[in-house]
Amino acid sequence: MNISLEGKIALVTGASRGIGQAIAIELGKCGAVVIGTSTHEAGVNHMTDVFRDERVSGRGYLLDVCDFASIKTFFKTLTEEYGAPMILVNNAAVTQDSLFVRMKEEQWHRVIDVNLNALFYITREAIRPMLKERWGRIINITSIVAVTGNPGQANYCASKAGLIGLTKSIAQEIAARGITCNAVAPGFIDTDMTQQLSESQREVINEKIPMRRIGKPEDIAHMVAFLASDQAAYITGQTLNVNGGMCMV
Repeated sequence: MNISLEGKIALVTGASRGIGQAIAIELGKCGAVVIGTSTHEAGVNHMTDVFRDERVSGRGYLLDVCDFASIKTFFKTLTEEYGAPMILVNNAAVTQDSLFVRMKEEQWHRVIDVNLNALFYITREAIRPMLKERWGRIINITSIVAVTGNPGQANYCASKAGLIGLTKSIAQEIAARGITCNAVAPGFIDTDMTQQLSESQREVINEKIPMRRIGKPEDIAHMVAFLASDQAAYITGQTLNVNGGMCMV
């Protein structure tokens, strides 16, 4: 399938590494101008270097996804420099793991703020130009644990489960305007977090995956690129599971 995103501007939050970086590169290779965000200057510089090396049009921006005032300024600047993004990929997320009975309030609030509340701020700003254009793609990156749960990650699981409900609600509100809103739920993916696992731990995980391997960031990126394309114009309100068969719902 030949996916073309020529002429589209794509915004990918949390694009400095891992899944977010893979998504940004894939969208760029499909022809989109890609704007990636990071909360650190080093991440912004790294993104810009990667985009140049991969011949992706666009650049990195510094953005605190939990700062509403900064988000408004960011969108104003972005629109003036590139135009309004018609493709939004909400990928930025954090983890602060702890057993539920020991979880501190700040751990709970930080994860909910970044993984869920920030999407409200960013998506609300991004959606207005899409409504005027009567075209848009919103793709939210959730997780397999939104469905399965995971010990020690009550805050993370709650935020990612909430994201699925948010996706469905937004999809119903904007479908008549030609805008789709979907979620992608990765399983275990080969990122910085899983690379820290021992060989024995990876073997245990692989045994739980019918395909007998941990996924690659590119596996998620390919799904996102499809959902961003015209070929996916009749798909909305869905959660697409990319987990090697680990969870079938």
